[in-house]
Amino acid sequence: QVQLVESGGGLVQPGGSLRLSCAASGFSFISSSMSWYRQAPGQGRERVANIDTTATTWYRNSVKGRFTISRDNANNRLYLQMNSLKAEDTAVYYCVREMDTGAYSGQGTQVTVSS
Repeated sequence: QVQLVESGGGLVQPGGSLRLSCAASGFSFISSSMSWYRQAPGQGRERVANIDTTATTWYRNSVKGRFTISRDNANNRLYLQMNSLKAEDTAVYYCVREMDTGAYSGQGTQVTVSS
């Protein structure tokens, strides 16, 4: 079955960096558009970044220039490099497979930015 397993979250100080990873299995990763979403406490889930099957990327304005999404199709992995982290980046981050019929999400990894 489809599995998306996120890792790499944690506690980091403002200005610090983290690299999130997502291990994908059970579907054709190379043929899938993939995204990172996040959900902060008391807020709705929002899309952070996307990378399609041609490796074209999209970022929400608040993370442009700080975050980089990438994919390793040979190993079915999705990454999110996060630099210059801010307190407002604190959230649970989810790896998401985007499909025409909907989306499939992993369980998420917590990112906390605090001094």
